[in-house]
Amino acid sequence: MDAADFSAVLSEVRRFVRERVVPLEAEIDEKDEMPADIREAAKKMGLFGFALPEEYGGLGLSMYEEAQLMFELGYTTPSLRSMFGTNNGIAGHVLMVGGTEEQKAEWLPRIASGDVLASFALTEPEAGSDPSTLTTRAHREGDEWVINGAKRYITNAPLADVFMLFARTDPDAPRTRGISTFLVPAGTPGLTVAPKDHKMGQFGAWTADVFFDDVRVPASALVGGEAGLNRGFGTAMGCIAHGRVHISALCVGMAERLVHESVEYASTRRQSGRLIGSFQLVQGLVADSMTDYYAGRATVLEAARAFDAGTDTKIGPSCTKYFASEMVWRVADRAVQIHGGAGYMRGVAVERFYRDARLFRIYEGTSQVQQVIIAKALLGSATQG
Repeated sequence: MDAADFSAVLSEVRRFVRERVVPLEAEIDEKDEMPADIREAAKKMGLFGFALPEEYGGLGLSMYEEAQLMFELGYTTPSLRSMFGTNNGIAGHVLMVGGTEEQKAEWLPRIASGDVLASFALTEPEAGSDPSTLTTRAHREGDEWVINGAKRYITNAPLADVFMLFARTDPDAPRTRGISTFLVPAGTPGLTVAPKDHKMGQFGAWTADVFFDDVRVPASALVGGEAGLNRGFGTAMGCIAHGRVHISALCVGMAERLVHESVEYASTRRQSGRLIGSFQLVQGLVADSMTDYYAGRATVLEAARAFDAGTDTKIGPSCTKYFASEMVWRVADRAVQIHGGAGYMRGVAVERFYRDARLFRIYEGTSQVQQVIIAKALLGSATQG
């Protein structure tokens, strides 16, 4: 995107986040729901398709540009980003990376506009950190595929119009080589979405289990057509690598907000007749958080540059996801500490962000999974003993 145009997009999003969404954060958290007018405004701003190609109605942002946009979106409740994150990220990228031209033309314009909400159905009750062990099956019957299985913690499932479903299509193949991806519209007979999960945080972003009981889809629902058969795992991993940089940038945006809240409180709260910001131990907490934020921002931007260049699409995304998710958790913990008892009270922003931040160390691959990926990439066969 032209630099001036991109700067205008960032400015518009910044105003939208800080003037319209931030004042609604407590309401969103309490009601566990994103207001309809915020959803419509996000559609009009093109936020449902910022990472999708321009030819399909998206903004076509590079990873480097997307990271900067995530810095702005991360400043408020993560449920805002979650509303359109799967369209741009792991769900939309399934079609970008693996779809046929016909599938892209049919679905991507509607996904980019927000008329269709897409979900990424990979995780299962016994296949989370290692999705290669998934047990959902799909077998061919004539011109149809029949799907049976269950998925867990699927973002936007209660609202989704289509699911990018991963199922095992060759039970005899090695674990990572017998998985395919299917486009399964919501409302397909046999597809059931459970009640939304009641989570610790990130209220307003809904997840739920999804069940497939003899769900039948046409052969054309196989992502990538016949060429995509048994190639779903590679597609998923490519999408998740992009998602790791995306989530890392979101963590940086939240860290910026937490630093702001910490500084504001330390600059106005008095204890024993003194501003608490005058106490050196409080100063140390603020300094550590600012340093963490600064390092996280630099790490994400470097990973995004390498991702765009194609020089690092594995170690970099894992390193930045690992660092940024752990970083924002430290910053959130310090923010609560700076606020003291007030930081433990509902209705105070840092209490909410403390709950919200905890999930970043789990989804898009836990911190422990990132450690394994990084170590194996560096040590190779030495990790096998």
